[in-house]
Amino acid sequence: MSIQAGTYKLGPDNATLRVKTGRHGAAAKAGHDLSIEVKSWEATLTVVDDAAASSLELSADPTSLHVVKGEGGMQALGDDDKADIRKTIDKDVLKKKDITFKSSAVAEDGGGLSITGALEMGGKSKPVQFVITEAGGKVTGSADVNQSDWGIKPYSALFGALKVNDEVTVEVEGSLS
Repeated sequence: MSIQAGTYKLGPDNATLRVKTGRHGAAAKAGHDLSIEVKSWEATLTVVDDAAASSLELSADPTSLHVVKGEGGMQALGDDDKADIRKTIDKDVLKKKDITFKSSAVAEDGGGLSITGALEMGGKSKPVQFVITEAGGKVTGSADVNQSDWGIKPYSALFGALKVNDEVTVEVEGSLS
């Protein structure tokens, strides 16, 4: 296992937690693929020599998601647009309900760790599996999640001609030192 045994605290001071969205529909050119950072979160990764006894717990403030980048679109994404997206996430998407993850199984996976657990979002809990890897003190991992699995209706505009993809990617990247 490439991740050394120990207990690691991750959060905005030493890591980035981001959500990446895509878009589709007849008016997809008008929208943006978003990179949204979670500004208030914390995770504890406990790694032991027996990977099965390792664990990961995470909690994130759903009101701390901020759009940091919008790619594509017919015009640049301005600060007002970013603020409107944040309001929509708070009011219509996550509804200010807690986001938590707690692992239920950890296994070695090609030098990294395969982690399975319950992701609670929007008041619903569903299983998620992802792999985290470490190289040079840096840890990375990602998971694809379908919003609809948590009862979240993907955002749409222009009478449904512009839609955010149901599947979003959640990424973490940070330092274990």
